[in-house]
Amino acid sequence: MEGCTHILVTTACGSLREEIQPGDIVVIDQFIDRTTKREQTFYDGAPGCLPGVCHIPMAEPFCGKTREVLIDIAKKLGIKCHTKGTMITIEGPRFSSKAESHMFRLWGADVINMTTVPEVVLAKEAGLCYASLAMATDFDCWKEHEEAVSVDKVLKTLKENANKATSILLTAIPQIAAMDWTDTIQNMKCTVELSVMMPRH
Repeated sequence: MEGCTHILVTTACGSLREEIQPGDIVVIDQFIDRTTKREQTFYDGAPGCLPGVCHIPMAEPFCGKTREVLIDIAKKLGIKCHTKGTMITIEGPRFSSKAESHMFRLWGADVINMTTVPEVVLAKEAGLCYASLAMATDFDCWKEHEEAVSVDKVLKTLKENANKATSILLTAIPQIAAMDWTDTIQNMKCTVELSVMMPRH
């Protein structure tokens, strides 16, 4: 309603892959939802909410055009960047057990956090271009002979590497502002409109 068109987020995450090292940036393109207690729609039937039920398609949850901008800028800045990855979002606030961490790897997840869902779902419902810079801070707890994830380790790695995400965003924002997003935004709004089923009276 305020005219916002894009949401660019940064998120700390654990790496579930050997090739994604702590300090690396991942421009994620898919997610697996393991949350259990979070509202995931603006069309929830509560008083004052949007009417109907929204069956929003999530085959491509993140904005491809926005992701391309972030990837291109990271490469130009010489920042190590993985151009795709599947984020598994857990409920938290606890970290994973070793058994869960191994299971998530078998499922095809590349990185793990506690925030991508429901953010990406709600952004899609609102017709917003959403993209995420995920920064690996640790190897969760699956990797043998590697210290398991802890709050102090996450904060230490974030502090050491925060300038990478900042540099990408400071370059991306004016570039995004200068681009023509008319078709992209219109297509997203049409997708939302076609996804809402209204109640029959």
